[in-house]
Amino acid sequence: MTLIDANVMLRFLLGDNEEMLAIAKREIESGKAYTLPSVLAEVVYVLHSHYEVERSVVRDVLVHLLDQVSIQHPEVMVSALNYYADRNIDFVDGMLVSRARLLGENVLSFDKKLNRLINE
Repeated sequence: MTLIDANVMLRFLLGDNEEMLAIAKREIESGKAYTLPSVLAEVVYVLHSHYEVERSVVRDVLVHLLDQVSIQHPEVMVSALNYYADRNIDFVDGMLVSRARLLGENVLSFDKKLNRLINE
């Protein structure tokens, strides 16, 4: 297994550097790539903030990518991407809501919107 970072994922998704794309594609399509939730959060941020990709498109491409790249608790990541796209909240907040709802984790926050989502 190979841990891939945000740059590998971004080159794979954007295809803006042929040499890097080939390397990223080979690794991701091998089925041996994995990443971390923090790396996924960086990819979400870069795609939306720097490349101005719409939230729903960010969700769709990353959900598809997670079919090829392993990550701990993929159901939580997909749920977080849905909250991010559908509820217009930060991806990290979406992860917190999803961890609380899907994994039963106790989340302490002073964010009223986040607490409402957790308790829905």
